[in-house]
Amino acid sequence: MRALLVFLVTVLVPTAAFAHTGHGDTSGFIHGFMHPVGGLDHILAMVAVGVFAYVLGGKALWLVPLSFVGMMIVGFGLGIAGVDVPFVELGIALSSVVIGGAAALGRPMPVAAAMSLVGVFAIFHGHAHGAEMPETSAGLEYAAGFVLATALLHAAGIGASFAVAGLLGRYGKAAARIAGVAFAAGGLGVLAGWL
Repeated sequence: MRALLVFLVTVLVPTAAFAHTGHGDTSGFIHGFMHPVGGLDHILAMVAVGVFAYVLGGKALWLVPLSFVGMMIVGFGLGIAGVDVPFVELGIALSSVVIGGAAALGRPMPVAAAMSLVGVFAIFHGHAHGAEMPETSAGLEYAAGFVLATALLHAAGIGASFAVAGLLGRYGKAAARIAGVAFAAGGLGVLAGWL
């Protein structure tokens, strides 16, 4: 539990700034890794995916995060290709509102629907990664960095949910749903410019 808390603090508190345009060199593995963890908007959404997967349980525990990562790679390809995806920043900010809200509701949902829900928002996140990668960067290394960071943030959401459930027993799902409310509120704060 202590190691999980140290990991979460290290990963989730690097900066509250947006992880988009104008934040220095974005080439290589480390810069790719830092893109998702360098912006509160990305962190909220990606950890919310893990919490949402925990709330759904079963196969959703791995299929929902896998869907996010897969569709994020598709969005990355669109960004690199220069394909215009409208409302990327809005989509990123809304992702934590919608995914956190879905976790907060705690309603049973078909895994395919949950995968589609997170997949749509993953396209926006991936597009931001691809569109902001300079031509001189090592694309594969950069992509490996943000894919790993994203997977770790999903795992942090799942792991924290299991840890809290271990402490609270039968109230674990309720705590995860409350966390969903917090992620949705955080997304609203990003949208409003408060965070």
